[in-house]
Amino acid sequence: MANNLLKGKKGIIFGALDQNSIAWKVAEFAHAEGASFTLTNAPIALRMGEINKLAETCKTIVIPADATSVEDLEKLFAQSTEHLGGKLDFVLHSIGMSPNVRKGKSYGDLNYEWFLKTLDISGLSFHKVMQVAEKLDAMNEWGSIVALSYIASQRVFPDYSDMAQAKALLESIARSYGERLGKLKKIRVNTISQSPTMTTAGSGVSGFDQFFSYADKMSPLGNASSEDCARYVVSLFSDYTRMVTMQNLFHDGGFSSMGISEALLK
Repeated sequence: MANNLLKGKKGIIFGALDQNSIAWKVAEFAHAEGASFTLTNAPIALRMGEINKLAETCKTIVIPADATSVEDLEKLFAQSTEHLGGKLDFVLHSIGMSPNVRKGKSYGDLNYEWFLKTLDISGLSFHKVMQVAEKLDAMNEWGSIVALSYIASQRVFPDYSDMAQAKALLESIARSYGERLGKLKKIRVNTISQSPTMTTAGSGVSGFDQFFSYADKMSPLGNASSEDCARYVVSLFSDYTRMVTMQNLFHDGGFSSMGISEALLK
């Protein structure tokens, strides 16, 4: 049931690939709550996905942009504010990719050029997004910027490989830029540390099924779904969370507070 939480708000949603992606669910919920926004993804991802169907449902447009390219981001923000008829109130950064993980490289045999690409795509792009938004003065006061993270930024999950470093970078950038944008325009910046989720990106990690099952047994509430994550993102875009900033917010059914669970001891 929609409550018009985002009525009149405008934004950009990065990373909707297909119906399994969290960004796709965020777009659906944000649209239902009265928001207007543009959708964006890398040109190669757009060819793989079904994002045009989502754009039709949400009555919006798709603007291709490589989030590692400042030039592409400048065009994205300029076109988005023009299309939406004003400055933005929210941005979702739902971007993550590791060539080392995709190509099955072990952590002791990483390709360092690929490692740098992992950091650029999955972490540094978040800084680029906010720097472009700041320089173009593209956001309204009391806006909200959210990125999706994972607990591997703080704890060891071997198969997550160099993505763990990328998520640690992402969370650090959220704190540093959150302080800056908070002082400049009362804009808040947060990351959500989500449960293992059956998305196209998540299921690409080796041993993901065991990973998913372990977290589900560890968490008192079970794993948080992509739909539940989308609702949480929408709440962070809304005016009900105006004073929440610079936080890494765990959305994981309680996993992050557990030591061991009875379900795993049986």
